[in-house]
Amino acid sequence: MKKTIAIICVVMLMLILLGCNEAKTMGENKMIKGKLANLRLITKEDIDEIYSLTSDLSERGEYWPMNLQSQVNIMKKYNETGLWSDDFGTMLIEDKGKRIIGEITYFKGLWYMPGYEVGYQIYRKEDRGKGFTTEALRMFTAYIFEAIEINRLEIEVIVGNTASKKVAEKCGFKYEGLKRQAIYKKGKYLDIELYSLIREECPSLEFAK
Repeated sequence: MKKTIAIICVVMLMLILLGCNEAKTMGENKMIKGKLANLRLITKEDIDEIYSLTSDLSERGEYWPMNLQSQVNIMKKYNETGLWSDDFGTMLIEDKGKRIIGEITYFKGLWYMPGYEVGYQIYRKEDRGKGFTTEALRMFTAYIFEAIEINRLEIEVIVGNTASKKVAEKCGFKYEGLKRQAIYKKGKYLDIELYSLIREECPSLEFAK
């Protein structure tokens, strides 16, 4: 009996030290539900569709990087982390018909700086401009702040990407400055605008939906 109680105490202490970090323990069937769209973790069964959607360069927006990933590489990353770890995590954006329409990701920018950078993508042109990204970003940032002990999130927007800039601003991100010639795309170096959101500025997940 004493041994059992000791084990229970150790487990409880570990949960406290981890901050009950739901980001690490969210099951595959759990999702964050919004009015327009839902967010959920990636499953193994999604890999083929994700590969197909992200490989169609004709659907890439003007400002999205042209990098491609092999299906083998995507599956390898999934097998290693489930595409959700301490330094990187991706959720799928689904419409209310459970059709995959995009993804939203957090990742470490500079390893020695606290906080994360957030990126988002709607896969098909037909699904853009319908409010999916704004709702997804609101829910995602609220969830990250509730699940992980950080104080800051960042978004980098290529100068001229008005749509992404509006999404960031609608979700409370504030402009901080310009990173000159910070990204290479289509043969040119482009400037990037930096936006940030602080924990105290983000509404709770309940009010972000």
